[in-house]
Amino acid sequence: MNFADMLSFADIQQLTRIAHYYNCECNANSKNDLIQSILSTVSRRDIFEQHINRLSLEDLRFLNSILFDQRNSFSLEELVARVGQTRFEKSEEAASSPRDTIMKFKHLGWLFNGYSHHSRYLFQVPLDLRERFREALSNRFRSELTFTGEPSVYRDEQMLILDDFHQFLRYVYEQDIPLNMEGAMYRKNQQQLFERFAVNEDLVAKGGWRFGYGRRFKEYPNRFSLLYDFAYYQGFIEERDNRLALTQLGQQCITEGTKPQLTQLYRFWLRLYKGAIPNLSSLVHWVDICARNWVSVSSLRTIICPFIKPYYYDDAESILEERILKMMLHLGLLRFGEDEQEGRAVVVTKLGSALIQGIYVSHEDKIELPVDK
Repeated sequence: MNFADMLSFADIQQLTRIAHYYNCECNANSKNDLIQSILSTVSRRDIFEQHINRLSLEDLRFLNSILFDQRNSFSLEELVARVGQTRFEKSEEAASSPRDTIMKFKHLGWLFNGYSHHSRYLFQVPLDLRERFREALSNRFRSELTFTGEPSVYRDEQMLILDDFHQFLRYVYEQDIPLNMEGAMYRKNQQQLFERFAVNEDLVAKGGWRFGYGRRFKEYPNRFSLLYDFAYYQGFIEERDNRLALTQLGQQCITEGTKPQLTQLYRFWLRLYKGAIPNLSSLVHWVDICARNWVSVSSLRTIICPFIKPYYYDDAESILEERILKMMLHLGLLRFGEDEQEGRAVVVTKLGSALIQGIYVSHEDKIELPVDK
């Protein structure tokens, strides 16, 4: 439902609180007068954006967590958990309780309880307000970005990852591949495989930490780790008797020359990385919105990093650049270039924008991984 519809279902006590929050001058005993006054005030762009600009960073993170969620309702427990995820530091945790934040959004008219018997204990965001939130924040973010011209040379990996996925399956089909004690391919086999790829990667250096971004992330470099886990979880390969082999589905891909769809791999990436980056979907949406034209990575970092919670030894900057932007490049969602004045720059591809806008992965839809630190 839209904002006006939800106001019509609200009781006079809630309407009075909302009117008070917006300093509306009206007859507090008239429901119709309250609704008309609230609608008139909230419809003003300056008033609406004024209240958004007053939000704390934690409130903005909470708002961001529901902006791109396609569901219409949320339980109180889920909203409390989401507010908790916006508190990155201990000092932020003590600022206010999650229920205070939810109550604040209710008083602003940005959250409403459902009105049917089945939804009365759920919370809803007015659909038209979601669009206004996105528009207001988009304008705010884009005003702070540094846009560049198109670089003379740029890197574009569109569809190469699917070609390399097929090369991986073919390598497993043609070779007898032993696995080591950890269940991973030996480095010699990895090197042989990477020489077949259109996008080569260095082998993972021994020592150091690698966990949280895939089942085999510890043993394999970032891009290949994604390909390997996708092949494993989707049933193209199997680890059997200390050997890596194709399943019937994997053999079918080789004999028939078929490939998975990029949409499948992109959705899998979102699910795989959600454990470490819970708000990954919304972050990718903001990259799409901010980088429709060539934009400097440094200014994009300034906008997006405050919304990224560090993950163990991965700080916000490394998560943005290594786990998000570079993986979006590998998936063909972004192009990377170099601007003479601003340094590294990125732009979303048409294919990338279509995928990002068309694919939704729920907040809970993630792949659980063991944390091996």
